[in-house]
Amino acid sequence: MVHESIPKSESQVKRVRLALVGLGNVGRRFLRHLIERDDTLSEKYDLAFSVHCVVDSSGVAVSDDGFDLNRLLEHKARGLKLCELPEFCEGLALAGALDRFPCEILLEASPLDLDTGDPGLSNCRTALEHGLHLVLANKGPLALAHEELDRLAADAGVGILYSAAFCGGLPVLNIIRRDMVCGEVLGLRGIFNGTTNFILEEMLHGRAYADALRETRERGIAEADPSLDVGGWDTAAKLVIAANSFTDRMITISDVNVTGIEDVQPDRLQQCRRDGSVLKLVATAERVDTEWRFRVEPTPVPIASFLGGCSGWEMAVEIQSDMYGRTFHKLWEREPVPTAASMVRDAVHLATMGRQASL
Repeated sequence: MVHESIPKSESQVKRVRLALVGLGNVGRRFLRHLIERDDTLSEKYDLAFSVHCVVDSSGVAVSDDGFDLNRLLEHKARGLKLCELPEFCEGLALAGALDRFPCEILLEASPLDLDTGDPGLSNCRTALEHGLHLVLANKGPLALAHEELDRLAADAGVGILYSAAFCGGLPVLNIIRRDMVCGEVLGLRGIFNGTTNFILEEMLHGRAYADALRETRERGIAEADPSLDVGGWDTAAKLVIAANSFTDRMITISDVNVTGIEDVQPDRLQQCRRDGSVLKLVATAERVDTEWRFRVEPTPVPIASFLGGCSGWEMAVEIQSDMYGRTFHKLWEREPVPTAASMVRDAVHLATMGRQASL
């Protein structure tokens, strides 16, 4: 017998209005996912997402009926800014846009800033003060003010999810928070930055540092400011985000000792290889007695080890737990497709909060 799917009525599908800040590689790929997975969202999750507020470096554009996402993507693909759209609102700030065009979820994908966290941090505060759920692909607000954002969300009765801010599509944060029930994380380490992992491997094979870095920027993998990658700060921000999911106190990036790869020379890479190891930019959270210590630094690891086998565009995480043993997680990400997919995942979870526990 053939079972035909029955189209769902309008009343069965929950319509969710979105605001998106940041139309770079990740933000545009998120919009593409919404277009390509529209039927899946409706049929499997009873959801229909529409985007009513978008923000880029030129300002804010709004649409009461929801943007035509294909047209919006075509506009950005031509190298144009939102200020060149008819929906652009001259002088309108995000807060004013959310006052006039209420949304349920704000997705923050603006460029990373680890000095002030802005504009991302201010956007997060604005969203939470307006009672919106928050999805973050931007690590800065979490690395600098995670505790404050949690408090604002609790006061507003909304949720914050940020799996896209930690190693692209890897669901490690969900595993720690949801799946390691009653367990305690005893330590964590990993290679959290595909840009530096790729550069170090290319240098090992004779490629110039600057040439390898250029490719990561062309592919849209490196941060808008690539010094955040090679300086170890992107990795440190991710370590903070992970640590705040399992340690007994909230930390910020100032709690992490950071050394990047800028000064790594080819001869050091070759010496590691002769010693049977490979140099990786490793993030570590370890507990010494009762204190947690956090560091990011170029570290030789055995070639035959899990981290030693993390090559090129891969990122990897090892978790040591008292009940669940040692688990290993790896992701290959050469383009921002998995990161944008994590934004979709988080948006679905927030849109269905309290409705079903099976997601």
